[in-house]
Amino acid sequence: MLRYQSVLAPGVHIAFTSTAEGNLAFHVPDDRDAVLLRRRDLERGLGLGEKRFSYMDQIHSATVLDVDGPPEDSGIPTCDGLVSAGAGQPLAVMVADCVPVVLVGASAQGPVTAVAHAGRRGLLDGILTETVQRMRSAGAASFEAWIGPAICGSCYEVPADMAAEAEALRPGVGSTTRQGTAGLDLPRAAASELHELGVSVTESRTCTLEDANYFSYRRDPRTGRLAGLVWQAAGQT
Repeated sequence: MLRYQSVLAPGVHIAFTSTAEGNLAFHVPDDRDAVLLRRRDLERGLGLGEKRFSYMDQIHSATVLDVDGPPEDSGIPTCDGLVSAGAGQPLAVMVADCVPVVLVGASAQGPVTAVAHAGRRGLLDGILTETVQRMRSAGAASFEAWIGPAICGSCYEVPADMAAEAEALRPGVGSTTRQGTAGLDLPRAAASELHELGVSVTESRTCTLEDANYFSYRRDPRTGRLAGLVWQAAGQT
């Protein structure tokens, strides 16, 4: 597991899970009860006490929603970004090649946290800009972001016409793979967009396809999902 701590809000913690923590998704071939146990073990191991992470029903959109309470009250939102004003609710984003982005903002009222699922479509449609704007609306004035393990531009091969369309929408996202074919560098494009938005960025620079310690849909379409997480440990404010 990759672990980080916010500089803007030292009580806020960030992590990206690996295969060691197991699959955390219900929508892949796995036993639901086993997934629930893994999630609960993760939450307790990270010091959440009785709190639970809020997960999303991710649909490759640019939709960002506010989280006002625990998942047992608010349910599972259909979106690709979540924001918690006051960092009161632990948040999670799940991926297996797409780019998981975790964000922390500082406001006069305290920290604002967020997660975003930046797949190809969502990234091109502005999920990261929408997430930062939603955080600004919650009072955040300065920002940090962490880009977790994702497929790199040397591995993410796409049809030439798809690469051309993406490059036209977001210049700089295009890449050339190790095979010399058209590709997309989603982590690089995500970092570039965040920098343009005035966000300080930390990149894991870990490729999910190259590193067997992480789930990769390109390697195995039946694979599990890793999670990008942000939370305040129990008792911290």
